[in-house]
Amino acid sequence: MKKIIYSAALLLAMMTGGCNDFLDAQKPQGTIDEETAMQAENIDNLIISAYAIWISAEDINSSFSLWNYDVRSDDAYKGGNGTEDGDVFHALEISQGVMTTAWNLSSIWERLYNAISRANTALELLNDIDASSYPLRDQRIAEMRFLRGHGHFLLKQLFKRIPFANREGLSPEEYNQLSNTFYTNDEGWAQIAEDFQYAFDNLPESQSDKGRPTRGAASAYLAKTYLYKAYHQDNEDSHAVTSISNEDLMKVVAYTEPSVIGMYGLENDFHNNFRPEPQYENGIESMWAMQYSMNDGTKYGNCNWAFGLIVPNIPGVTDGGCDFYKPSQNLVNAFKTDENGLPLLDTFNNSDFDAERDYADPRLFLTVGIPGLPYEFNPTYIMDRSATWSRSNGLYGYYVSLKHNVDPESGYMVKNGLWASPMNHIVLRYADVLLMRAEALIQLNDGRISEAIDIINSLRNRAAQSMGVIADYPSRYGVRFNVQPYRGSYSRDEAFRILKHERRVELAMESDRFFDLVRWGEAEQTLNRYYAEEASKCTIYSSAHFTANKNEYLPIPFAQVSASNGNYRQNIGGW
Repeated sequence: MKKIIYSAALLLAMMTGGCNDFLDAQKPQGTIDEETAMQAENIDNLIISAYAIWISAEDINSSFSLWNYDVRSDDAYKGGNGTEDGDVFHALEISQGVMTTAWNLSSIWERLYNAISRANTALELLNDIDASSYPLRDQRIAEMRFLRGHGHFLLKQLFKRIPFANREGLSPEEYNQLSNTFYTNDEGWAQIAEDFQYAFDNLPESQSDKGRPTRGAASAYLAKTYLYKAYHQDNEDSHAVTSISNEDLMKVVAYTEPSVIGMYGLENDFHNNFRPEPQYENGIESMWAMQYSMNDGTKYGNCNWAFGLIVPNIPGVTDGGCDFYKPSQNLVNAFKTDENGLPLLDTFNNSDFDAERDYADPRLFLTVGIPGLPYEFNPTYIMDRSATWSRSNGLYGYYVSLKHNVDPESGYMVKNGLWASPMNHIVLRYADVLLMRAEALIQLNDGRISEAIDIINSLRNRAAQSMGVIADYPSRYGVRFNVQPYRGSYSRDEAFRILKHERRVELAMESDRFFDLVRWGEAEQTLNRYYAEEASKCTIYSSAHFTANKNEYLPIPFAQVSASNGNYRQNIGGW
């Protein structure tokens, strides 16, 4: 059993006014009057609630990991049983027919603002209590502002023009009076940075409750916020990147300094980040993760149901698996390497990856389930090109995501209609921090490109030794591993191309790819080329087309615009 701060048992206790065991440990020490004690207990309940909603309000169709919305990238096909199975996500996948009335847009909008509202409710009480009566006041404020920043960050990635609920004590009527154009795009990112800055200034280096953010996690999120902010998209009539801010890039470098990040580092084996066993969760590379559990005294545990749609449908084993979010052929091709162990970089106009013929980065076999190889490293389940591994009978191909799933025989699977596991979802991973730092150093182009290449090489070197569960693949299945570090010197443009590729293969299927393309201003060029290339392999793309200055962001949901009393302005693009 994993000790977490928002297990199903705590949720039940919270809803029934309990949580006494947990709250006793959180109460301020010393003599305080009964009214203050009651206020402190109410605050603790609200803080638990603000954490809990990130689990309880998540949905298979509106995952806070944003995997449902990453089907717009060249990393993944929607999957499922066909185009009508989750048709609103099919529209996102081909960038056609996206409607402002689509339920999947309103769903993620409402869920994220509900999460922000809970943080604000806790903050309202925290602001009114004296630190002498509640010694953890500033730290808990920092935690709530971190959660609020996280909610706004996800919303801004998805919708760009959002209202900022950054004042505590807002009534429902006041929420409806917020404008989504009060801040420019740049100012909006600055608002998010303010919350993470407070968190950075007031959080401790470590937390005994692993679900609580640390100073290092706040530093990582500050860096990520400034990296997005650096690529200015402030033209009201365009989503194009108009300039890149060196000032913001320098902040990315500052907040990713090892001395600032603190106790985090790389796992020895890449695969350790995606294992459900307790000894691997909350490891050195996991900077902040959504905590899940099983065997915690409840029937189904507090498992991660948000990945329930991603499980393949293995007859007699995972019956009911829905087989969504399937790795694309283009992504698989990105892991090909040459005889020197370096990537081909251009994933287009090359033959598709052949596991017996081509060299590959070992991370491929830890990210993508491939026909002819064991599913989740269990030789009992050898994947093939059959309906077992593709509910759509090959429409979306036969690859399977490995990062979201677990071995069916591991004991870490639970079924309640859909399948789930207790495996954490890592929100901030140290490898991402390293890549953010490398990107900023390259874009600054101030003589530190070699340092950026060294950072990238640290990930490639780690990949080369990540053999814990795939060491016998070459001898047993005939695959050929080859990944080597970069050697020599590189121009800014060459280094940036290397960086973009490394982000893709290191973070594949972790829902960053689409947002990276938008941030770089490369979504239209990359995705339309992808659609054209993939159309012969995945026929759903025959009518796909990405429209610049429209498809980079989701439209503001119709229901939200209607309820805003004229305070919301629709995103550009002719929605």
